Amino acid sequence: MKNQGIPSYEFQGKPVIGICNTWSELTPCNAHFRELAESVKRGVLEAGGFPLEFPVMSLGETLMKPTAMLYRNLVSMDVEESIRANPLDGVVLLCGCDKTTPALVMGACSVNLPTIVVSGGPMLTGKYKGKDIGTSDLWRFTDEVRSGRMEEEEMNAAEADMCRSHGHCAVMGTASSMACMVEALGLSLPQNAAIPAVDANRKVLAQLSGKQIVEMVNLNLKLSDILTIEAFENAIKVNAAIGGSTNFIIHLLAIAGRIGVPLTIKDFDALSAKIPLLANLQPAGKYFMEDLYYAGGLPALLKELDAFLHTGCLTVNGKTLQENYTNAHCYNHEVIAKVEKPFNQSTALAVLHGNLCENGAVIKPSAASPHLFQHTGRAVVFENIEDYKLRIDDPDLPVDENSILVLKNVGPKGYPGMPEVGNMTLPVKLLKQGIKDLIRISDGRMSGTGFGTVVLHISPEANLGGNFSVIQTGDIITLDVPNRSLNVELSEEELLNRKKNWKPKQVVVSRGYVNLFINEVEQAHLGADFGFLKGSSGSEVLRDSH
Repeated sequence: MKNQGIPSYEFQGKPVIGICNTWSELTPCNAHFRELAESVKRGVLEAGGFPLEFPVMSLGETLMKPTAMLYRNLVSMDVEESIRANPLDGVVLLCGCDKTTPALVMGACSVNLPTIVVSGGPMLTGKYKGKDIGTSDLWRFTDEVRSGRMEEEEMNAAEADMCRSHGHCAVMGTASSMACMVEALGLSLPQNAAIPAVDANRKVLAQLSGKQIVEMVNLNLKLSDILTIEAFENAIKVNAAIGGSTNFIIHLLAIAGRIGVPLTIKDFDALSAKIPLLANLQPAGKYFMEDLYYAGGLPALLKELDAFLHTGCLTVNGKTLQENYTNAHCYNHEVIAKVEKPFNQSTALAVLHGNLCENGAVIKPSAASPHLFQHTGRAVVFENIEDYKLRIDDPDLPVDENSILVLKNVGPKGYPGMPEVGNMTLPVKLLKQGIKDLIRISDGRMSGTGFGTVVLHISPEANLGGNFSVIQTGDIITLDVPNRSLNVELSEEELLNRKKNWKPKQVVVSRGYVNLFINEVEQAHLGADFGFLKGSSGSEVLRDSH
């Protein structure tokens, strides 16, 4: 390594700190990470460590096709092997865009070295015609354009005014949910979740994180010391209080599988049910991540939740979770509500069971329409995404305000990667009538920026031949959110008869990573990870020829 102009003494007696960087111009959320990495390096050097930056594959939600989720597991493998194969004593994970955070944490868990997370931070709040806007508003604008109430040029202008700084989505979408997740788990320094990407305090936090990882190496403070079952329970409760993304479930289950913590989809409902929704943030509320930071950040929200949390959980700075938020203050209770007067009485996440989802499904009640929480309607079924795109705006589509839209074959195997198409846009003829929400059901996912009465992650997916596989247009479906159920009014005999004639929609990919994904990916209720990646291989290199 001396050919890089590094003096010999730099290699003597210093912990080697790897900076795992997901910088890419193809990942707009992470495009400022070169500069952020320099701040991390300053902290490492300040503490007497030797920093070495290395790249891994970067996942950008906005550009990657068919979906960045297809490659989450691949990046986790990239991260795992990059950390294990190189002589690193500790690791700083630089992540921001949705899948970069879980992918990096999953890979690091499989090695289990001292590790700290630095998120890239949210964009500044968008400003358009005197109003605050964010990514969630684009879903509304799209419907306005489709129904003829907004010109496409106007939407393009709003989009440009929305993306006015570096950083990930400014709402409580998946990226922000993941940043809150790592702080709640104890994997980052306090205030990591909400500092805007372009705020100077983001660089300060990065430098302090670089300094802290050296201390973690000196203490041999590893991921397995922090990621206990209590830490995972804290993260679930915090996600409920912030109105976090439904994608949180899939990612946290995958992380738990890597570190060896027993966690099931049922735990999410049990732990979320009694947690008040405190964060008044889009898409469930009004404000933005920038506002959350000004209101006191995640530490202020954690302090409100004190009675619900495992307060003694260890975090990366060697302090307990409670010690990190003891001196926090809330400066705006419109943004962070008090426990006794929550922003929304609806829970942020609910797990459903029934004959339509034998292994579970999820819904985000806080971003849904209460009048649809208990609803029975006729199914309008689309066999795949192509069928949906072909027919959704057909004037003869048999749909009305009581119908339930069903989209099949967009699960982990059926549409490899499980894309974010679950919050289907409504038929134009209903939008023109002023109807803004219908129950929508699929085995796919929804963007964390999305909203509506949307049931997601149906398991088993349609591609596997469960009851969801044989649902037909005209079937009567009942959603009952208070009782956590989702059922179709078909007898067991009728379901069995339909399954006899069912044939899977073959997804044939003969080579490469996508072939591996289709053959190995587990179902959504298990975290959509690869079974052979569960557990930790550790940091030891098993064969060394030197």
